[in-house]
Amino acid sequence: MSNNLEMFREEVAAWVTENFPPGLVGSAMGLEGQSSDEVKADFELWRQRLAGRGWGAPTWPKQYGGADLSDAEAKIISQEMGKQGAFNPIPLMAGMGVTMVGPTVLEYGTDEQKEKHLPGMASGEVRWCLGLSEPNAGSDLASLSTRAEDDGDSFVINGQKIWTSGADISQWCGALVRTDPSAGKRDGISFVLLPMNQEGVTTKPIQLISGISPFCETFFDNARTDKKELLGPLNEGWSVVKRLLQHERQSQTQARSPSASSNKPSLQEVAKKYVGVDDSGKLDDPDLRVRLVEHLMDSQAHNLTVGRITAEAKGKVEVSAAASILKNSATRVAQGNSELTLELMGNQGIGWEGDNFNADELSNVRDWLWGKAISIYGGSYEVQNNIISKNILGLPETTQKG
Repeated sequence: MSNNLEMFREEVAAWVTENFPPGLVGSAMGLEGQSSDEVKADFELWRQRLAGRGWGAPTWPKQYGGADLSDAEAKIISQEMGKQGAFNPIPLMAGMGVTMVGPTVLEYGTDEQKEKHLPGMASGEVRWCLGLSEPNAGSDLASLSTRAEDDGDSFVINGQKIWTSGADISQWCGALVRTDPSAGKRDGISFVLLPMNQEGVTTKPIQLISGISPFCETFFDNARTDKKELLGPLNEGWSVVKRLLQHERQSQTQARSPSASSNKPSLQEVAKKYVGVDDSGKLDDPDLRVRLVEHLMDSQAHNLTVGRITAEAKGKVEVSAAASILKNSATRVAQGNSELTLELMGNQGIGWEGDNFNADELSNVRDWLWGKAISIYGGSYEVQNNIISKNILGLPETTQKG
């Protein structure tokens, strides 16, 4: 198997060398608002080539736009792309499609739903958002009040969602709705797929302090979707969304800013540039050197833990409460990286605009501010600790029952 993987690695490296447009090296996943038609054309060509290989979602079945590859092979693709400054933009282009909705459709969807929705996600041609949180139902998601009422062959949906990432540019939404108001709090909830391009759907972007914001308010005013778009059994959406949120946490084990470039300098390089080194070549600040090493150890331990869990699953990751551990670990690593980078750059690390700061210095401030959201989205840091305490440590339930 090892020899086969090495052969696959050589094949991937050669393919990336031949197919990745060199003009995209150093771009922030190709999604930072390209200024030239040439870059846009290169980006679209790269998307098409990846989609043609099924590498946008490489572990998915070929019939749904994937490549039927193992997790080990998918990791090799990611590694070899990184070596050449390449990237896979399709999961970002698909919004919540590849990382969250897609895996849940693979598990709960009908054959018709899979054939209709998965290929567009895997190619990056169809973008998805999620309608989960509401103004009065954030961490306590089961308190949602958005309703879907039976209207023959359709559901009629009314209510409001918030923090719906990418809702203003998405074609489809996976929404958690109440279909039986008389049932218990976590009963009578269903998960539906609905088209965003209709009169009954309105979105309003939410501005964030970092200047980078995918978040929106989303309003449903007699929005409609076909009953065939019910994902999973009627009134059992709570089970569906719990599974979906596990997939979300699994996808967030490598939390990163949307502006993060594929070839940003390492912390060690930043430290040597801004802090300087002593006569022996060591970072010229012993305390900072210790904290930098501790952070790098935490980062490596996190990556090794992700790899171990993947290996223990023997090529097919079974998403579990362990995803909550990895999500919180990724949060600490990502936020710690931004904090250290800010400190290493000193005065040059706190610039917002102006000619006195280079592109990396300016983007770091925005990354640092944006990174505050990592410990909130996908279920807050505290919510993950509750899951870990109950489902892994076996501690008693201290939150709401049900």
